[in-house]
Amino acid sequence: MTADGFSQRGLARVREVLQRHVEAGHGPGAVAVLARHGEVHIEATGTLAFEGAGSGTPMAADTLVRIASMTKPVIAACAMTLVEDRVLRLDDPVDTLLPELAEMTVLADPNGPMDETVPAERPITLRDLLTCRLGTGAIIAEPGTVPIADALDALWRGRGPDDPGPSPDEWIRRLGALPLVCQPGERFIYNIGPTVTGVLIARATGMSLEDVVRERICEPLGMKDTGFRVGPESAGRLATAYELDEATGELVVEDGPDGRWRQPPTFKAPAGGLVSTPEDFLTFASALLHGERILSRPSVGLMTSDHLTPAQKAVSSFTPEWFFREYGWGFGVSVRTRSARFGPSVGSYGWYGKYGSYWINDPAEDLTAVLILQRTEWERLPVYLGFLTAAYRAIAD
Repeated sequence: MTADGFSQRGLARVREVLQRHVEAGHGPGAVAVLARHGEVHIEATGTLAFEGAGSGTPMAADTLVRIASMTKPVIAACAMTLVEDRVLRLDDPVDTLLPELAEMTVLADPNGPMDETVPAERPITLRDLLTCRLGTGAIIAEPGTVPIADALDALWRGRGPDDPGPSPDEWIRRLGALPLVCQPGERFIYNIGPTVTGVLIARATGMSLEDVVRERICEPLGMKDTGFRVGPESAGRLATAYELDEATGELVVEDGPDGRWRQPPTFKAPAGGLVSTPEDFLTFASALLHGERILSRPSVGLMTSDHLTPAQKAVSSFTPEWFFREYGWGFGVSVRTRSARFGPSVGSYGWYGKYGSYWINDPAEDLTAVLILQRTEWERLPVYLGFLTAAYRAIAD
């Protein structure tokens, strides 16, 4: 056993999980970070890309990666800094700054016609946004089967092939013109809440979201490589992201070093647009775990507590279907509510991203675990479980 409570045999298991991923051809490289009692272990294997310049560059602690939905807790923490400074209040209506969301209507039937509505029973609050209970979000349905699902999907579209999509002001106007799926506070619906939060943050501060995140999160914590775009001086450290071509069964490039993260941030940025590094995200996670620099401990406690009632969980859905039997939702993070036979403690929190990134803080074990991959649309659960099992064996052996 090492001085910081990790076993060498357990750390070797973590390496094996990463190596199996790479050797199976699921991705060119992987990084894992484990931190406990002030000590940090970083395991990296493979390279930044299967081909091209990145194929000769090893994955490392300072590799730039797309963290996708792991952006959500960063945005939530940014909003909480504004709450601490009394710029925003959790339970005040947001329509003072977002008048587009005033006097909303609600679908009489979530699957029915969009012109059959009832008035919203109350305004939307910042707490609703942070807990994804504002009354709307990602609705999964076959195109043409659920009218509101099609309308929500169209929110992001530009007016032509050369149009990058709506500005924040145009997007919030479009959203406000649609009915809500359900009453505010009724149920959890993933994804749109963080995007609205990003618009709210920008309007509350009179700054771009990019500048606010840099000023309130990245600079105080020294996260020099985290942001919504990658500059030319850093492009050589950006790992290539892959996706599966279902027609050929082969992995193809989804985004490369010269891709969309080299451009100004798109409007989807608040929900999943950050690029970071394993060591930068460890810095953010450690700041939450130890209550340092950006937020007080009471604010972190509020952010990382389950805010969903049993009644709300009963009418909410998420993938996998058992999610709400074992987890709740805080502000931008999932929260473990049921003890696992072997693994995260009750009260552990974190989240994942579509490119395969995954993060957990376990306060009871003083443990942070971060997994970094760069591949979309695949069965990640076995890799996540393998990584978590190895991580907890590393502190138990």
